[in-house]
Amino acid sequence: MITLKMMQTMWPQNTGVPPQPDERLLECIASDAPTVFPKYDLTSDRLVAHAISQFSHECGNGRTMTENIGYSPQRAAEVWPGRFSSAADCLAKVRCSAGDPAFPTKLMDLVYGNRNGNRPGTSDGSKYIGRGLAQATGRANYLKLGNLVGLDLISQPELVNQPEHALECGVAMFILCGCLAPAKADDVESATRHLNGGTIGLEDRILKLELWKNALLQDALNRLGADPVLATDGAFGKKSIDALMSFQRRKGLDPNGRPRDTATLAAIEGALAASA
Repeated sequence: MITLKMMQTMWPQNTGVPPQPDERLLECIASDAPTVFPKYDLTSDRLVAHAISQFSHECGNGRTMTENIGYSPQRAAEVWPGRFSSAADCLAKVRCSAGDPAFPTKLMDLVYGNRNGNRPGTSDGSKYIGRGLAQATGRANYLKLGNLVGLDLISQPELVNQPEHALECGVAMFILCGCLAPAKADDVESATRHLNGGTIGLEDRILKLELWKNALLQDALNRLGADPVLATDGAFGKKSIDALMSFQRRKGLDPNGRPRDTATLAAIEGALAASA
């Protein structure tokens, strides 16, 4: 169960690192979670943790909901050395002069043209840049995603970022990319490859997955009567371990305090189902 308090803790605002996550985004994720995750067969805390941890990395905890395309010609030559030999070569191929404000969009149209369903010679490259919790990219992906969630994302790709659509678009993209099977296998590397096309940021994704698993476990223990109530912050310290051991004793389990103990997690899931 993802709560607003959990979102505010895990994706904090007022950190001094601009931009800040939108409070409405956090509110909508929390309010939509009970219906959106089950709709797409993410029916356990582990599966939810896999999805939300990937989103946490992809959109920078809600701070980068739109891909940053503010490349300089020099940086573009470094990022795409096979395409541009130098900053001057980049400007020539993009057909821009130095300082041209249209450079970023023209660069994207050139670099991303004829990829992910983008049509060469059009503005698709800059129109269908990465957006949303899962950073959907490319005309083909916007088309598939829009068809699945019932939105006209070809005409309005920015709808992916709107708080009221963000979670469903993110989860639907997670499914479209084939992330559900590796998530069920608890394989974060494979899930990352399916969503991202590589393993960029894998270490951070692994860290975020552990934090989200812990936060959801803390919330589960709270719902099962943890005393004192635990902060759902993913930091599984002494209070969280004590609460887990108390639950294990009540259920006649080995009170080992290990948050990934399979028998304990099954008992927690059963206890929550019985109390629903």
